[in-house]
Amino acid sequence: MNLADLTRLYDFTGHTVAITGGAGVLGGEMACALADLGANVVILDRDPALADRLKDRLNVCSGQALIVYGNVLERETLIKADEVIRAELGASPDMLINAAGGNHPRATTSADRPFFDLDIDDLRFVFDLNAIGTMLPSQIFGRRMAEAGRGVIVNISSMNAFRPLTRIPAYSAAKAAVTNFTQWLAVHMAKEYSPHIRVNAIAPGFMLTEQNRYLLTDRETGELTPRGRAIIEHTPQGRFGTPEDLIGALLWLLSPASAHVTGIVVPIDGGFSAFSGV
Repeated sequence: MNLADLTRLYDFTGHTVAITGGAGVLGGEMACALADLGANVVILDRDPALADRLKDRLNVCSGQALIVYGNVLERETLIKADEVIRAELGASPDMLINAAGGNHPRATTSADRPFFDLDIDDLRFVFDLNAIGTMLPSQIFGRRMAEAGRGVIVNISSMNAFRPLTRIPAYSAAKAAVTNFTQWLAVHMAKEYSPHIRVNAIAPGFMLTEQNRYLLTDRETGELTPRGRAIIEHTPQGRFGTPEDLIGALLWLLSPASAHVTGIVVPIDGGFSAFSGV
């Protein structure tokens, strides 16, 4: 394989990639990287206005960018989104990144909110957002891939799927479900529809986001909290991850470079999952 062949592996011209939660921090970085490589990128989000911050970057990319409303917990909005995509770009996505997800403070245990008192609706919201919010888009857009006999799905799992973290029971359980569903769907699509449909996942480690910033750093001093220190001490690379750290593995899983890879989950965690603590 020569340089030209290697370069073509990561040329996404002619592909349409739908990214749920595409206006978020992680989804937005993925969208810009793929558009830079020629893909037609569809940012699916329940708050499309959040994608405004990406427009300057997307406008100079070689691929097209389309911002479409879609709620990963409402099937009809995803069906409508697919109709919009087909009308605007001429075809349904042949690649799907399920990046929508997250936790909620009310589903997090604390001294004032013990596990036994967590409200079932708060637990259900977090679980559904991550688990059902991965399954529903995979149904809607995966059906089109099954009809075409080709396609790639990449889910976003988490370190919580490998080792459940304290305080976030619904999120940890949901991400474990995403990992299991990734393996199940990979087998289902290959055996029932086409071996040219692949399903994999990436499992990000710990990043400073607006959701967890004040779990990991002190609001007043900016210093690491005990939880933040424990994470860094158990991360061999000694730092939190960044959205850019996810791009290499994501592109590999989407590209023909991983043509014989399906049903795996790739940790991107600075070595956290490999470290026993001693």
